[in-house]
Amino acid sequence: MVFKKRIVGIVGLGHVGAHVAYSLGIQGFADEILLCDKNQAKLISERQDLMDAVKFMPHHVSYRIATYEELSECDIIVNSIGDIALCATGNRDDEMNFTVAQVKNYIPKIKAGGFNGYYVNITNPCDVITNLIAKLSGLPKGHVMGTGTGLDTSRLVSAIAQQTGIDHKSITAYMMGEHGAAQMVPWSLINFGGKPLAELEKNPKFNFDKAEIRERTINGGWVTYSGKHCTEYGICSVAALMVNTIYHDEKRIMASSVQLTGEYGEQGIFAGCPALIGGNGVEEVIEYNLPPEELKEFKACCEKIRLNIAKAEKIPQA
Repeated sequence: MVFKKRIVGIVGLGHVGAHVAYSLGIQGFADEILLCDKNQAKLISERQDLMDAVKFMPHHVSYRIATYEELSECDIIVNSIGDIALCATGNRDDEMNFTVAQVKNYIPKIKAGGFNGYYVNITNPCDVITNLIAKLSGLPKGHVMGTGTGLDTSRLVSAIAQQTGIDHKSITAYMMGEHGAAQMVPWSLINFGGKPLAELEKNPKFNFDKAEIRERTINGGWVTYSGKHCTEYGICSVAALMVNTIYHDEKRIMASSVQLTGEYGEQGIFAGCPALIGGNGVEEVIEYNLPPEELKEFKACCEKIRLNIAKAEKIPQA
């Protein structure tokens, strides 16, 4: 009996894309990984390096080079193209002119090849590009998602864990809004093993400087970038987890860039929210009863995303 292979495509083999390819292989999340990049020399080198690592991976996996049209074989495509040098300003929006133009060029080519699976987008500005892929691909609602505030959520949880001494996995918290400067902390949702933060704040270790924690979370990526001029491990872990969550129909609630169709009073955009992800992609956006001040803050984040989406519509194809 021949079992169906789990085939994942990766578009863009820079720092992030290559790390996603390795992460999927070393964790056994895919059987075959198709690599696609317009830089053929880089593509050949990365594929060689990954194949050199296969012997030491716990499960059988293979890597091969593919054209945009050949990605039709994939169940899931991870979009990770970008030019990290454009983010040296400390603003992910500065990649937009480049990334939007590139995505407008190749997503129609992937569509023409017959791809009918799921997209996990990493490319910045994440919410804008995820929205663009959804429009250009023509895939059903829920089949396109972005890593969005998934990585920012990890940074928030890490900051909370460092102050409280409580393990990351016992903390429930999310970042919401833009994967960028316009994101917010819904403090009302934070709990520790089910016990709300509001019930613990009399204890000094649970009394947070909320403005400082928010800024530390937002600026975490730039701390990483400042010394190595890229981010790799955190973001590849988020993307790989999303891929695995789809394959195993885990029904996992995680922060990601998802399409809003009335949730929180917003629609027509993708924004970072907790969502239920499973075998059908984004199966539900989790809508919490946020306090008025938090809802107002989230809606301000959405307005920033909406303005960037409007700018992206005017950028020509590469």
